[in-house]
This record gives sequence, structure tokens and C-alpha cells, in this order.
Amino acid sequence: MTKLWQKGYEPDKEIEKFTVGDDYVLDNKLLKFDVVGSIAHAEMLAKAKILKPEELKKLKTELKNILKNKQFEIKQEDEDVHTAVENYLTKKLGDLGKKIHTARSRNDHVLVDTKLYTKEQLLEIETELLKLCSNLLNLAKNNKNTAMPGFTHTQKAMPSSAALFFGAFLESLLDDLILIKTAYKLNNQCPLGSAAGYGVSLDIDRQLVSDLLGFEKVQNNVLYVQNSRGKIESVVLSSLNHVMLDLSKLANNLIWFSTPEFNFFSIPEKFTTGSSIMPQKKNPDVLELVRAKSSVMQSYVLQVENIAKDLPIGYNRDLQLTKKPLLEGLELALSAIKIMDLVLSGLNVNKEACKKALSPEIFATDAALGLVKNGMPWREAYKKVGANLDKLKSEDPVKNILGKKHIGATGNLGLEKSEKTIKEEINSLIKEKENFSNKINKLMS
Repeated sequence: MTKLWQKGYEPDKEIEKFTVGDDYVLDNKLLKFDVVGSIAHAEMLAKAKILKPEELKKLKTELKNILKNKQFEIKQEDEDVHTAVENYLTKKLGDLGKKIHTARSRNDHVLVDTKLYTKEQLLEIETELLKLCSNLLNLAKNNKNTAMPGFTHTQKAMPSSAALFFGAFLESLLDDLILIKTAYKLNNQCPLGSAAGYGVSLDIDRQLVSDLLGFEKVQNNVLYVQNSRGKIESVVLSSLNHVMLDLSKLANNLIWFSTPEFNFFSIPEKFTTGSSIMPQKKNPDVLELVRAKSSVMQSYVLQVENIAKDLPIGYNRDLQLTKKPLLEGLELALSAIKIMDLVLSGLNVNKEACKKALSPEIFATDAALGLVKNGMPWREAYKKVGANLDKLKSEDPVKNILGKKHIGATGNLGLEKSEKTIKEEINSLIKEKENFSNKINKLMS
């Protein structure tokens, strides 16, 4: 099998196995975008008079045929998807197939594949994240009057509401969306034409390729294209890590609050699994795995950052190993968001259990503040209530939570702000997805 770097000798098989690693397996996920990127590159080569119109037509036809060919395979001896595609073209078209790599290195080639794949995945992640946010919004809306204990230090603290609980995670995830969109913007730069990091001595049109592929702009400095490897991947994974941290915290709280001891929430039986020895068990395994996968995501961030740091300027083979954590991190985040949305869609809030848990001492702070309203200094009010905790009586919990009217409190949740943000982000996302899809479809037409 011909290597793109062929020098007239065969590499030692153990060296080949070690250096290729599992790239040839991972690259199956990138095949569509390797083909799309190659079509855009061929269009540019035709404009630069490096390819004749009839050659462009033949190359485009065979590139599209690759995606229709169920027998197309990336083998270990191919090393990567780029080699497999070029070898296929050469087999079908002879010397014409060898022209496709003109003015291109595997360095910028793999980057355009991963950037396009990352764009597609991030858009899907944003879609599912907004669905999850809509689910949390509905849970908050439906539970404005559902009083429940608020906790600090895992001890009862002050009256809260289920709406405040769900709204807190909603707003946090909307903040995470800002991070994802920032990562998307950094990723949305076209690397093609940078070659191995030092450009080429041909009159190529990098802007054309960028426009054809639907990138926001050309990634300008050809050396920075290579120096940004690992950096942009880590930014993407870091944004997803923040989502996973929130999902982990949400999962952990749902686990605790759905135990019989709390019984604030109920998870449908179909979302639980059983024990092989204890017949009565209905375990929240799905939530435990979300919690654990947050740690896996953190490991992906660390892998990429540690691989990329302190490297000499320009491309180094170390960067090959940033691909796997990036691809796996994107898939992990998408699956975790989808599964949390599914769990929340069936979650039941046990309103009576939440209300019953509001024991008299939880109203202590409100009792002290009541004395303050009548003119007593705060420190005296605090001491007086603290010395008479046994005399505290329960208040009407719903009246209590709805009476707190300042911005963001239980009686003024500001859910309409989050609802507006969700609608705006959905509309913006639809436009971006349509634009990207149209660009890819046009190349494939």
C-alpha cells in the first residue's frame, strides 16, 4: 500500500504499528469530511489551473463514489483516511489521482477534517443542550409553588423551591452554551493551504476553499495553524467539560433527592437497573455513569493540554494523539446531554414530600429578618432567634417562597429571561446549521 510519504523503502512493521496507532480506525468518523475537503481543494486547484475542468469532474465523481462504496476500508497500512482516499483515486484514475494532494500536507489535511467534524458535532451538541435547557425551563415553570428545603453544607438551610433548583441548572447550562459557542468560533477557521505550516510556492486561493467549506474565515498565519493544534481542541473539550461538570452535579443531586430518605423526586422504573443479588433494588445507574463520565471528560482535557504544551514550534507527531480525546469527548458530551434530557423528561417532583421536609428550624433566618423589619439590629435578632430555636414554628412554605421578590429569588425567578435566551439561541442555531449544511450539500451536488 503506497504511503503519501513513500521514500522507496518499507517501514519496520512494529514501527508502523506503533506510529499509526488507532488513527486508521478513528479516521472512519472523518471520511465524509475528508471527501468534502478534497472536493473543495480540487475546486481550488482547478481555479489555479493545476487541474483541468475534465480532471476536476472525474475527481469529484470518484470522491463522491467513496461515500457510496460500502466496501471502502481504511487499513492499518494506509495509516490514515487521507492515504486511503488518495490510493482509491489513484487506483480508479491513475496519475490523476496523484494530483489531489498538490499544495496540501497531511498536517492541514487532518486539521480540515477534524475542524469540519467538530463543527458538525458542536452544532448537534448545541441542539441537544437547548432541548435539555427547555426541559429544565418547563420543570421550573411547573414548580414555582413547590416549596422544598434549600441546603448548605448538606444541612437544611432556608426555604427554597423546586423551580429555583431546576432554574439554577438551567442558567448554568446557558452559560456553558456561551463557552461552546466561543469554542465553535475558534474552531471555525479554515486551515487548508497552510500545508506543513509554511505555505506553498503555488498561487492557491485559501479564501475560496474556506468559503466553499462554510468556514467563517481563513486561519491566517500558516505557522499558527500548526501551533494551534491541541490549543483549539483543548478549548473545545474544556467547554464540554463545563457542561459535564453541571450534568454531574445535577445527576448527583437527583440521585440523593430520589432516595427514600428524601423522596423529593422519583425516577421512572424504566430508567433504573436492578441488582443481581438484591431483588428490591432499582438503581439510578444512568445518573451514576453521567457523574463518572464527567471525570472522563476532564481526563480528555488534560490529555490534550499535556500533549500540546512545551512542543517545539511547527508540527510534531505528538499532536496525532490529540485526535482521539477530541473525537471521544465530543461523542461523550452528546450522549450525556441526550441521556440527561431523557431522564428529566420522566422525572416526577413529589410536592408533598418536598413540603413536608420544611421543618420549623428552616425558617430561622426568615424569623430573624422579621425582627429586623420591626427595627431590631440584625446581630441581636440573630442571637435571639438562635437562643430560641425550639420555639420556632413552621410558616406557610408557599407564601414564604413567593414572598421573596428580589431579582432571582424564589418569588421572582426571571424564567422569562431564560426562555427568551433559549428562543434566540435556537433561531441562531437553525440558521448556522442550515448554512453549514447548504455548503456541504452544494459541494456534494
